[in-house]
Amino acid sequence: MSWNAVNGSKEEMPGTSWEVPLTAPHINHDTILVPTPIKIPPHPHVPIEHNQIAQIHPHIPQPPHGMANPYMEHEINQELAKHGWKSFWSKRESRPYYWNKTTGESLWEMPVLKPQFDPLTDPLGINHNPPPPQPSLQLPVKRRASDEGVGSPAAKKAFIGPWDLDFPTNVVIFERSPMNIPHPHPIVEAYRCNLCNKLRQCYHELCHARENVEAPKDSFNRWLVERKVVDTGTDPLLPSQCYPEISMSMYREIMNDIPIRLVRPKFTGDARKQLSRYAESAKKLIESRNASSESRKVVMWNVEDTFNWLRRTIGGSFDDFQDRLAHLKEQCQPHLTETCKESVEGICLKIYHLSTDYAKKVKDKHLEILKEQGMPEPNYHSVVNTARKVWCYPVQFSTPCPRLPPVDYLTDRDQVLLRFQRETFSINTLHLQKLEYLYRLSCFDDKKLEHFLTRVWMLLKRYSAYLGNSNTAHRSQMSLPAPVFECLNKAFGVTFECFASPFNCYFRQYCSAFPDIDSYFGSRGPVLELKAVSGSFAVHPPYVEELMEASIDHFERLLSDSIEPLSFIVFIPEHRDPAPQALLKLEASPFKRKQIVVPNFEHEYRHGYQHVLQRSEWSVKSPHETMIVWLQNNAGNTTWGPVDDRVEALLDAFRPGRERERDRVELLSPQRPTPGTPQPETPPAPQTPKQD
Repeated sequence: MSWNAVNGSKEEMPGTSWEVPLTAPHINHDTILVPTPIKIPPHPHVPIEHNQIAQIHPHIPQPPHGMANPYMEHEINQELAKHGWKSFWSKRESRPYYWNKTTGESLWEMPVLKPQFDPLTDPLGINHNPPPPQPSLQLPVKRRASDEGVGSPAAKKAFIGPWDLDFPTNVVIFERSPMNIPHPHPIVEAYRCNLCNKLRQCYHELCHARENVEAPKDSFNRWLVERKVVDTGTDPLLPSQCYPEISMSMYREIMNDIPIRLVRPKFTGDARKQLSRYAESAKKLIESRNASSESRKVVMWNVEDTFNWLRRTIGGSFDDFQDRLAHLKEQCQPHLTETCKESVEGICLKIYHLSTDYAKKVKDKHLEILKEQGMPEPNYHSVVNTARKVWCYPVQFSTPCPRLPPVDYLTDRDQVLLRFQRETFSINTLHLQKLEYLYRLSCFDDKKLEHFLTRVWMLLKRYSAYLGNSNTAHRSQMSLPAPVFECLNKAFGVTFECFASPFNCYFRQYCSAFPDIDSYFGSRGPVLELKAVSGSFAVHPPYVEELMEASIDHFERLLSDSIEPLSFIVFIPEHRDPAPQALLKLEASPFKRKQIVVPNFEHEYRHGYQHVLQRSEWSVKSPHETMIVWLQNNAGNTTWGPVDDRVEALLDAFRPGRERERDRVELLSPQRPTPGTPQPETPPAPQTPKQD
């Protein structure tokens, strides 16, 4: 069953015009004319029935502005006016209609009063003489909302939610070639994700067996992201062609947990126990490994000295134990690292080689399905370079889509359950409606939505395999709250997110991690492959140092190559112990216009699992400070410069509770349209903020 059968929606997909070639070598946005329907407000005396907003057809002549309508209220006789009837002018049909303010009835023809009788002497009206019949008089025709759409284009269904998917883009890019990879298939996706989960489990077992430590929390997720920065393979999830093969991110995180994982203790007793455990673990490790005599001597001497200090110290303070632990780690950690280096590198190589083998198996599985359906193998590495400038548009495929099996679905209160091959995923109904809206805007090979639910299931499966079962994995998917995005759009012209997903995006223009499955829902591909010429961007990357550093380098190249207005507003955590290289590059960037810090616990983010949580659980206070940096070229600073008023408005939008206030106003406001209210197909483009 198609998605149309699920929600009863049969409206046509709204038209999109994302491919706008720009022939001029340099673009002046003031001269680019895009036909945009204008929303004309209804006449103040025209009542709106059934929460429908009247649409103005452009080809029907309208009375001049300010001219009185030829059908005024004096046309209604005194008897009709006494019973609540009034006459109004329909701008769409260019004719009058009649509305009863008492009963709410609306007619196209002049209403006819029913015969009057005395309810006391003749309660049934049988003694009243009816008026003579009028053969030429037709029965009044009811005026229905559906009649308003006769001869007019299909109205677009507005989608109301904690995002705004109707903002047109101001981003211009160099045209890119379509992807030459097979379309995702649910059988292949299930196979790929199962292999990814198997690889994750193998990583945990190797850490425990070889180093006697638990795998660092979310380390595997960061490894997937870090590998994709240098990966040139064709698998969208599993790294397959990376150089160097050893991931420094994975290597560094494992080394930090040897011999034990250190945490910030709460009490003095916990600090003493952690010092003792570190010394004991370091002693066992150096005795069980083939370490050099010098390393063995240094570690054993420092461990024995620490044990003697613990025996002598009875009433030590919290700081005393912490300082002693820092001294012991400084003396022993270089020797422990040298001893375990070969073993930890072996873990990194083993995981990478398994990932390469799994990616090959997935590719063979995919080609097998294509062969069964008589489809040729795609040319994976065919790339066509072009210098044509276009408005940014979703990633497209150059290969045909194979037949996809259906997915079972079940509605359960505010959630929808999708099931394929005995594996079920849930998603909030609101987010499923959001995905449907994005799908209608961005997917051009499935106008009837026959594959919509199948592709939603694959989307849920992909992100489930990527995030795993960790309670903290959602942090990489946390997004800015809606009031911040509203302020960014209004004050700084932002219409594009550089790091988002179909679940957490606020605008319909965004870059994401998986261009193959996310492209059906509007993804513009990986941010490192985005060749932007102009536009304003919000940048909120996951905390992976290699990705953040590569992104900053990419933004600086774009800013130096473009003379058109270009702006990147970067949001990253301000961790200074030690400071990541990306943060230092931001502070030293020649394109930095302003830098501010938002204190911890004084701002909020949106939960990474918002698509499965209740709306009351979406907001999460940030336990760390957030640094905001404006990277802009000269034209971008002139257009969207971080002047004081705009910065103050952004800080106010970050204030905790602003999103709940926004939701409360949205709920109580009588002017907000309902999800069934027809709206113009494309809203007016946002205006460029004026300079102060």
